Parts: sequence; C-alpha cells; structure tokens
Amino acid sequence: MIVCHCMSISDRDIRAAVDWMRAADPHTIVTPGKVYRALGKKADCGGCLPVFMDTLKSCDSFEVPANLRGLRRAVEPDTRNKGIRHEGRR
Repeated sequence: MIVCHCMSISDRDIRAAVDWMRAADPHTIVTPGKVYRALGKKADCGGCLPVFMDTLKSCDSFEVPANLRGLRRAVEPDTRNKGIRHEGRR
C-alpha cells in the first residue's frame, strides 16, 4: 500500500527502513524523518503522517529501546527553566 503519495513510499518501504535502522543500531530512536532520510527522500506535504505513524507503530522492531524508555519522566517538571538563564535573555 502506498503511504506517502508525494514520495511514492509504501508500507513495505517503511518496514524495510525500520528493520534496516534497527539492524544498524538497535538503540536508535526511529522517527518519520529518519525513515525518509533512510529511503533517500524528504517529507513534502505531511498529509500522510497519520498513516505513516500507524505503519511505523505496526512494525515489529519499532518500539523504543528499553534503556531509553521513561526519559521524559526523569526530568522533574517543577525544575524545568527555573533559575536557568539562556544566552540572550536578561
């Protein structure tokens, strides 16, 4: 099935790219952008993103590596941006 009509990317292309990325680096975070780059393509209109994401999620090797799960929870929400000065701000 064609998922991205702009770039002629099929569900098989997406699955193959995910499998290839996992084989190359089992700890990589797979994103749509990385899949496009792995296929030598660039996203165009974005209309395919919902189906693209569903296809990614259906891949057996898509899930986030165990050692990277829960990283967002590791940051305490109350401490973000408190007392941190960014360059250019006064």
